[in-house]
Amino acid sequence: MLALLRHQEESDCAHTTTVVISNVVGVAGLARAQEHGVMTEVIEHRGQPGEDPLSGRQAHESVIHGRLVELEIEAVILSGYMRIFSPWFIERWEGRLLNIHPSLLPGFPGAHAHRDVLIAGVELTGCTVHFVDTGTDSGKIISQREVAVHLDDTEESLSQRVKQAEHILYPQVIDAYASGNIPL
Repeated sequence: MLALLRHQEESDCAHTTTVVISNVVGVAGLARAQEHGVMTEVIEHRGQPGEDPLSGRQAHESVIHGRLVELEIEAVILSGYMRIFSPWFIERWEGRLLNIHPSLLPGFPGAHAHRDVLIAGVELTGCTVHFVDTGTDSGKIISQREVAVHLDDTEESLSQRVKQAEHILYPQVIDAYASGNIPL
């Protein structure tokens, strides 16, 4: 979040962050956005006992969707949002829903990419910006940036180097997308 906001402030940026929405109160992204004068909202999802998980998810996403439409949002840029969207939401934002993942997809999808990279013993990882589809980290790849894996890497050290690459790649891709230079 901070890298995206700094990019907007320090460069000839083609996009603007209108709102930062989180489903969790008190996350760092909300504080960073507020510090940079960006509107923030928390739309929590709290399942009710006995509630059908799918209908509860769609109800939550319906609130998010309604707010995005109300604010005339053109694209949803995911950054640290750790919930998987339902097909219902993805259909409404198809081609306008971007995510960044800390591996060179299609390799190492899911929530534990750095751990999985280290266990696999590969020499190269990186980050991928992709369109979100109904699978897990399986959408059309937009761009990638490679990062070497060092023999003495830990999940933390690898994560830090991949984050540096993400902070360069994601703003560039979002600018290209906002300028109409990314085919859908």
